[in-house]
Amino acid sequence: MQRNNTRMKKEEKIWVLSLGGSRIVPEENGVDYKFIERFKKIIEKHPSKKFVVITGGGTTAREYIKGLKNLKKGIKKQSMEGIIITRLHADLLSKVFGKRANEKIPKSMKEVKNMLKRNQVVFCGALRWKPHQTSDGTSAELASFLKAPFINITNVRGMYTSNPKTNKNAKFIKNISWKEFHKKAEKIKFKAGQHFVLDQDASKIIMKKKIPTYITNSLSDIDNILSNKPFRGSLIEG
Repeated sequence: MQRNNTRMKKEEKIWVLSLGGSRIVPEENGVDYKFIERFKKIIEKHPSKKFVVITGGGTTAREYIKGLKNLKKGIKKQSMEGIIITRLHADLLSKVFGKRANEKIPKSMKEVKNMLKRNQVVFCGALRWKPHQTSDGTSAELASFLKAPFINITNVRGMYTSNPKTNKNAKFIKNISWKEFHKKAEKIKFKAGQHFVLDQDASKIIMKKKIPTYITNSLSDIDNILSNKPFRGSLIEG
């Protein structure tokens, strides 16, 4: 199996992680407590680092959004419902992590930065409503604000030429430039609760601010990335 051999050029102290809601609550299986416990152990292996983890809404949010859409409610109300679910997921993980993490769920970047002074891990959902943004957009904004690299933890190995779940011929993309990735993201029409590895707003931010961005579904490879080792996944950079 091929591995991405690109390594960070310096030891990073703060990392921003976007944890997809589909990893927290997979379809039809309820909360994946085993995954959460394994994720906790990975973070505990890196006590010298600080983490901001932005939780997505996943299937749970999409179901609520679908309900509001069917009831003819507007995009903003649909998005606000999704934001509530992302914060619910953040609250769940903060309770699992206990003293390492924040008790209150922040609603601004300033709150996040202040909480990092007292906690190794700060969990948050979407911070506020903004047109055409998902929790990944929030993650990119925080990575820019904190000048930190960004790991997107999703339910696919990384970037593909098309959706690997619907196209068996989809090819894996190990490395892609910020510009080329943004071109792909721009082709996806925005909708509340959309499911793509990163949204259009996030792709624009990481390109403009030149934020190294990793996409993976493997906990062991998150550990590899944090340890500055080769990893399986996609890297958006350059």
